[in-house]
Formats: sequence, C-alpha cells, structure tokens
Amino acid sequence: MARIGPNWDDLRYFLAVARTGTLSAAAARLGTEHTTVGRRIRALEDGLGARLFHRSNVGYALSEDGANLLGVAEAMESAFLSASAATGATQTVSGTVRIGAPDGFGSVFLAPRMHRLTARHPGLEVEIMATARIFSLSKREADIVISLSGPQQARVVARRLTDYRLFVYAAESYRAAAAPITEVADLSTHPFVGYIEDMLFTRELNYLGALGPPLSARLRSTNLLAQVYATRAGAGLCVLPAFIAAAHPGLVPVLPGQVSLTRAFHMHIHEDHRKAAHIRAVASFIAAEVEASGALFAGPAMSAPAVSQDPAAP
Repeated sequence: MARIGPNWDDLRYFLAVARTGTLSAAAARLGTEHTTVGRRIRALEDGLGARLFHRSNVGYALSEDGANLLGVAEAMESAFLSASAATGATQTVSGTVRIGAPDGFGSVFLAPRMHRLTARHPGLEVEIMATARIFSLSKREADIVISLSGPQQARVVARRLTDYRLFVYAAESYRAAAAPITEVADLSTHPFVGYIEDMLFTRELNYLGALGPPLSARLRSTNLLAQVYATRAGAGLCVLPAFIAAAHPGLVPVLPGQVSLTRAFHMHIHEDHRKAAHIRAVASFIAAEVEASGALFAGPAMSAPAVSQDPAAP
C-alpha cells in the first residue's frame, strides 16, 4: 500500500524542530507540548518510512532525508503564506513575529515601543532577538531583520529605514578629570572603549578605523550596551549612535562639530512573508516609529563637516 505524503500540518512540526533543534523549543514556538511535537515527528517519519532527524543529548539534527525534505516543507510553507495573504482584508493580525536586530536598536529603540503594537492587536506576539550578528531569513531565523547594510541574501525584500549619526561620547565625570580635547588629534591621547575588532560581524561597525587619527580600544566588548555602561563609568571615550547616547544624560558628545559618522538601518523581509498580515503590521509599525524619530537618529547638530561618513573607510 502506497504511503500518503505529508500535509502542511505535519510539516509545521517538522519545520519547527528543524529550525529550533529541540522538541521543547519547537513546542514553545507552536504553542503546544513537547510530547505532542515528538509524537507528530514520529508519525511523520513512520508515514514517510524515513528517519528525518538524528537524536542526541543536545537536540535534533537533520538527517540526509530530513535535509531533502526541508526544501519541500519550506516550499509548502511559502504556498500557505501566499494563500493566507490572498485573503487580503479578512486577515487577522495574530501570530508570532520574530525580529532580528542589532543590540542597540533592538534593546533601546524597539523594545520600549513594541508594546503599543501588541496592545492594538491582542493576538500578536513579538520576539526581539537583539544581538550583534547576521540573521538568515532563508533559514527562518527571523521574520524581519534590521541590519546595517543592504540585502545580502536572495529572495529578500528590503527598504532603507533611516540614516543615523554617531559621535564620540564621554561621561561628564571623565571630561572633567581628563586632559582637554580641543581638536581631533587630541583623541589619540585618550583611552577608548569599542568593539573587539576580529569579532566584528560587519564592516559598518569599524568605527575607530574611520575616525582619522590612529585609535584603538583599550576596553572592548561585542555588546554595544556593555560599551555604553563602561563609558558611563568613566572608562574613556566611545563612538556611539546618538539615539543610544540620548538615553543616558550623563554622556556628552566630544567635538560633535568635527567628528561624526553616518550609518544606516535597513529592514529585510523574506519575499514569501512580506504579504502576511502579522509581519506586514510589525514592519509598518517599525517603519512609522523610525520615521517619527528622525531627530533622535540625527543627534546633535554639527557646525562643521564630519570626519567620515563612509562605512568602508579604512
């Protein structure tokens, strides 16, 4: 007797385990129990006559058969999302939307605002992964990605959200006790806080290399907020986005009329998801909030040209 192929409901469970790596994480994403997920996976494997995962103490990894099924499952997912989008105005804004964003943008800008959208749509849930890394839309690591550059992946719909400016900042206490800074050359005589250079995930974060004088950070972290708090404590100077520094009144810009950088935020959505009502609602909300905060991203006015606005500057 011929085996019946899997339906979309079967494959939802398969995709959740494939993407999260564990039954418990897949269950949390699907809103069910891990025992239910395990039972559905076993039933799917029995129905296909194939082992889809290698089980271990650390989780579930795709087998060769599972990897072959993944493309089919994602194609069915795309068809399902397209069919849902075709209902237009009858769509309900509900479900979970995962946003991947740089730690500063995700934590300082998005997190305090997103509750206004979820209050408007009780069936909507939002997950913010605020961390300095590249998120893969093709692997469904996130539904919406905020990045510092244009699209680097295939089948991605992108839009430029806004330019934002960065300045050199210091704690008021540091400025009061440290040697005066009256010109750009003085920056090299002060300690800096910055990123770990060999762990930069994108060249746009190479701030110190773009300022002009030879600079290196004596205190380094992969996390922007760690840099902020080190700077607030008086560790030295730090290049920070103006919208981040604005949340910390104890930080003051250093030579803002002479030294600044400009970068940009871009929003990316996989083309299979761009018409889904819940993803579209979140994306529109982010774009509107960014547009309304133009002055926050621009920061203090400059009275002279910036040192560099080129992300590729050496």
